[in-house]
This record gives sequence, C-alpha cells and structure tokens, in this order.
Amino acid sequence: MLSTTPRPLAERPAAPPGRAWRAAGLCGGVLFLLATAALSLAVGAKPLSLGQAWDGLVDPGSAAYTLVHEMRLPRTLLGLLAGTALGLAGAVMQALTRNPLADPGILGINAGAAAAVVSAISFLGITSFTGFVWFAFAGAGAVAVLLYAVGGGRGATPARLALAGAALNAALYSYVNAVQLLDTASLDRMRFWTVGSLAAAQDYTVVRVAPFVAVGLVLALLLARPLNAMAMGEDAARALGADPRRARIAAIAAVTLLCGAATAACGPIIFVGLMVPHLVRALTGPDLRRLLPYCAILSPALMLAADVLGRVAARPSEVQVGIVMVIAGGPVFLYFVRRPRKGLS
Repeated sequence: MLSTTPRPLAERPAAPPGRAWRAAGLCGGVLFLLATAALSLAVGAKPLSLGQAWDGLVDPGSAAYTLVHEMRLPRTLLGLLAGTALGLAGAVMQALTRNPLADPGILGINAGAAAAVVSAISFLGITSFTGFVWFAFAGAGAVAVLLYAVGGGRGATPARLALAGAALNAALYSYVNAVQLLDTASLDRMRFWTVGSLAAAQDYTVVRVAPFVAVGLVLALLLARPLNAMAMGEDAARALGADPRRARIAAIAAVTLLCGAATAACGPIIFVGLMVPHLVRALTGPDLRRLLPYCAILSPALMLAADVLGRVAARPSEVQVGIVMVIAGGPVFLYFVRRPRKGLS
C-alpha cells in the first residue's frame, strides 16, 4: 500500500527555475544592459557624469552633444549590434553542433571573415564597410561549411569539431598575420581592426550593419523549435515535423549573417558566443526558445562592459575590446574545458 504521508520539504527534489525566476532574470538582464549602455556613453578619455551624458544625448545645446553623438553613441550602438550577433551565433552553433564549447571565434568562423576582409584590404584596396561586409559573409560562410564537412558532417562529435576549428583558426590567422607583415601600407588600416575594436564606429557603420544583424536575429529565433527537435535525434526531429537538412542550412546562414556583419564592422572578437550561452543555460535550461532571447540581451551587455573596462584600464589610451574579451574569456574557456560536461544541459 502506498503511503500518502507527504515527504518532508528537505527530502523533496529541488524544482528547476520557474517562470517567475526566469522573468526576474530577464528583467535583471535588461537593467544590466541599460546600465552598461549608460556607462558606454559616459566613460572615455573625457569622462562625463550620467547627467551630462543624458544631456548630450537629448539636448542639442549641451556641451557634450557633439562628443556623445559623433563618438560614443555610434560606438555604443555598434557594441549592442555586434554583441547580439556574436551571442546568438554562439548559441546557434552550440545547438547545431551539440558542442558546448562552440564559439564563432574558437571554431574559425570569425577567422574566415577576417581572412576574407584582410584579403580585400590588401589586394583590392577596399576600405569601406560596404565592401568589407560581402567579403566577410563569403569568408564566414565558406569556413562554416568547411568546418562542418571536415568535422564529420552529421557524425561530427564535439572533439572533432573543436580540433577542426582549432586547425582552421590557426591557419587563417597565420594567413592574416602574413598579409599584414608583407603589406606594410595596409598594416595601419588593419591593425586595430584585426584585434577587434569598437573605437572606429561611425553612424553609417551602424546603419549598414543593422539590417544584416536583424535578419540573422529573426532567423536564429525561428530556428529555436527545429534545433530543439534535432537535439533529440534526427528521427525524432522528423517525427516532430522538423526538417534537419533545412534546419542545418538555415543555421549556417544565420551564423554567417551574424558573424559576417559583426566581424566586418568591428573585427574578430571571440568568447562572447561561448560565455553567454553557458551562463544563460544555467537559468533557462537548454530550451532555445528561452535561451536565445536571454542571449540577445546579455551578450551586448557583456560586449559593452568589456569595452568600458578597456577604456578605464589604460587612460588616457584604451585597451581594445577584443583584447579585453580574450583576457576575460580565456580562463572561462579553460574552466568549461576542464569541468565534467553533460552535453548542452
């Protein structure tokens, strides 16, 4: 006979984070994003108070209006766009490859875009974002397809993908460095771009990169259900109405759009797409319908926080955001490598 006596609370299993906790986390993420955006407008070689930054944003007669609108606002908006793009691309790649260490920077996607853009600068004399972006898309897309093929296609394992990505990354960045050394005339144009920087952001850069990120964002969000189904296996995905082949093609297209646009605008920046999905997954679980919106909020917040830290760390000069992300992300990557993993859960 089954006992109807309720178990003591101490013996009951802990419930996963509920809807209230997820909503609170989302609100906290939005507040963190707003705080980093405000600091991005206020912090720099000429520091402003938050009040001065607000006046510079809304009052054309303010002494800070030119500084905010010509330098810091485009930089902040580009950080928002690039951070969103890289965070979503990382989450989609981790789901597609079932590799919890997947990141556009680590697996060579950003390096492919960088190699294509550096070739365009050095050999074709292209210097504008309009020219960069198409080469960045071509390089990112080619490496994404090559990575999937070299890593084993449908039978790819996290270890094979990581090894293939590391090999492609090393080869492509060696090529980038070789081109820079051989073409000294282009070196000055490339050196800040290749370390990853928001410092050269302009209004036209933001306007031109926004449509590509918007399309990639929508495509990534639409992939949440198919990729969730594919996590249970291809047969189960088909039974649930998903087409694995179409989902893979769409995922590669989304990653290409997001990484290509971000890399063309501010250079190759790594670890954003690795760290944020891991941090978010602890709150949302592996369900991409919940994970992707969180990544779209927290990834740009991380990008802006790293950029602000770089401005403060070496005043009156600054450390580029790509360098700050490498310093911060390296130990996090080693932690994820060493700890026991259970897939993407």
